[in-house]
Amino acid sequence: MMSDNSTGKVTGIGGVFFLANESHEALSAWYEKHLGIALEPWGGSVLSWQNDQAEDGGYTVWNVAPNDSEWFAPSSARFMINYRVDNMAALLEKLEAAGIDIIKGPDYVENGVFAWLLDPEGNKVELWEPKIWDEKNKR
Repeated sequence: MMSDNSTGKVTGIGGVFFLANESHEALSAWYEKHLGIALEPWGGSVLSWQNDQAEDGGYTVWNVAPNDSEWFAPSSARFMINYRVDNMAALLEKLEAAGIDIIKGPDYVENGVFAWLLDPEGNKVELWEPKIWDEKNKR
């Protein structure tokens, strides 16, 4: 039964699911080791907005790119996942120490800091440290 306040619309992202090309265990372990996504015993992770301390208060962006977009290049995947991070500089330092190439960034823009890398299966990963655009965040 719908409540009187329900309008029958999407209100957020309930999960992100994608198929591994090879070992889903190995790919999940890479995300846990290098991006800090804590895996639950069932193999996935639950990311909670309550644990996000970003200045923006937390939100998720949704967008469909044109079919000829180069946005996800050099990946051939038809998706890209943007992960919110709590400290871009620390994470990039950790990734570089592990020998992971940062293909672009960090880029400082009006809504935060962005960087991009490829996971072991060639999927482009976008990292985002949300910021409120003000003088202290401009570079």
